[in-house]
Amino acid sequence: MQTTVFVRLRLILLGLGVVVALVIVQLLRIDFFSAEYFEELFATMSTVQREFAPERGRIFDRHGELLATNDVKYEISISPPGVTDSDEVAETLSRLLDRSVTEIRTAAESPDAYVLVARPVPAEVGDQIKALRESGEARLNGVDLAPLPNRVYPGGSLAAQVLGFVGYTGEGDRAVGYTGVEGFYNDWLSGRPIQSVQAVVPFDAQLDPEPEQGADLYLTIDRDIQFLVEGSLAQAVQLYGAEGGSIIVLDPRTGEILAMASYPSYNPMDYARIYQEQPELLQNPAVSGQYEPGSTFKILTMAAALDTGLVQPNTPFQDTGYIEVGGVPIRNWNGGAWGAVDMVGCLRHSLNVCMASLSTQLGTTTFYNYLSAFGIGHRTNVDLAAEAGGRLKLPGDTDWYESDLGTNAFGQGVAVTPLQLVAAVGAVANGGVMMQPHILLRVESAGQTHVTQPQVLGRPIRPETAVTLSQMLAQSLEEGEGDQAVLPGYRIAGKTGTAQIPIPGGYDQRQTVASFIGWGPVDDPRFVVLVKLDKPRTSIWGSETAAPAFAALTQRLVVLMHIPPDDARRALAGQ
Repeated sequence: MQTTVFVRLRLILLGLGVVVALVIVQLLRIDFFSAEYFEELFATMSTVQREFAPERGRIFDRHGELLATNDVKYEISISPPGVTDSDEVAETLSRLLDRSVTEIRTAAESPDAYVLVARPVPAEVGDQIKALRESGEARLNGVDLAPLPNRVYPGGSLAAQVLGFVGYTGEGDRAVGYTGVEGFYNDWLSGRPIQSVQAVVPFDAQLDPEPEQGADLYLTIDRDIQFLVEGSLAQAVQLYGAEGGSIIVLDPRTGEILAMASYPSYNPMDYARIYQEQPELLQNPAVSGQYEPGSTFKILTMAAALDTGLVQPNTPFQDTGYIEVGGVPIRNWNGGAWGAVDMVGCLRHSLNVCMASLSTQLGTTTFYNYLSAFGIGHRTNVDLAAEAGGRLKLPGDTDWYESDLGTNAFGQGVAVTPLQLVAAVGAVANGGVMMQPHILLRVESAGQTHVTQPQVLGRPIRPETAVTLSQMLAQSLEEGEGDQAVLPGYRIAGKTGTAQIPIPGGYDQRQTVASFIGWGPVDDPRFVVLVKLDKPRTSIWGSETAAPAFAALTQRLVVLMHIPPDDARRALAGQ
């Protein structure tokens, strides 16, 4: 019996010895071989991997007037390992953020190392949290604030559809530009975000890296001209009872867009609500909206006829008021016949029959080659998001008919964007040279400046053709239906347009797109202006709506652009 007790005692002592030995071995292993494990554990508990985005680049007009900038909002998060009083954290943040105490307490007591509570939070709320923490009035250990850039547009809705807007999307809710300049140049404006760690304990030990900053962009837009254009467009829409419209002002010598506006518009700081209620306002109809241009398109048809030598300004034409092309009858806008006229008369009276006669004489190959050379049916590749390409049906296309050769000549059955038409007509104003339309004037980044150089898109007509056609259009304007667009003291060239709106089965017989496109001064063009009004109610005719709107706008435009009247300009040139 005694022997059995001693055996058992020895076994117990041996077991205890083994256990003690294992404990000692484990302690030695932890002490000498497992430091990395605890370092990794500490890092996991005290830091979180995050993406740090740089401040978004600003946007200015051509004179340095601020169009888009940033202010600061905050992201509020909680690092539960650093929280010392979850009740006080919950009550304080609940009051400041208008969130439930239970929700905040759950976040503060979470097993996670990092819990996002709110984003974005107004700067004043973030400042209150910082003040409470620094003053010691509230124990907010573990509550973290991270500054967030917030896009601000000082002009409100000014140039909204040109600028676009900025929203948050993707991993980490990164700021991303949509539409307009913000969308097209998003990569430049955003800069280069970096991946780094943010310390979550203690509060004041957060890592604050400085990623590469976004580039600042200076646009070709003139803020004062843009303001004038938007006001003039809103006034014209109201005066003539239109549903909307667009106005573009372009420098034909460089392709610089001085102003671009569409109505109705929106405030880019309110984009979230607009996206839900009126998402169509977020697009820019001046570059993405397609329409049939009507009689403004006759400028291009006459340019082709003059350039080939088919006609001269005084070439006679006997207008019978009727022509048949491809089995389809074509008549003038008023159904009348004007008898004996010349080419200036064809423009003055805006004769569909004359234009259809010219296009058929030119033939399909020559006529459509000229239209393609003017960029019709192709994007201009302007540096704005969501540009449409228009539509020019060509012989061989399944939906092209012989009658299109006649109707396309006066802007029916062909679709353009407002900018596409301005670029094409700008070639006539600029001596036959079509310039690349663009919105970016220069970029400033990291102490370096890059200036956009004007680019030639093409030379669709000869210089002498452009001069001749400009003189013809100036004469026809002064003597014809578009005389309400005449600008006292300045010789202006231009053309009215009244386009029917295609509907299923034909064209709307009651509503039109009324427009006027003009440029000046004729002997030294500084601007091309397109005024387009959608479905005006007081009159369907461009000569009675868009033309006077053009005159009202350009009377103030020449002042803003410091363009003296023709006589004064010639006198100065002679000195």
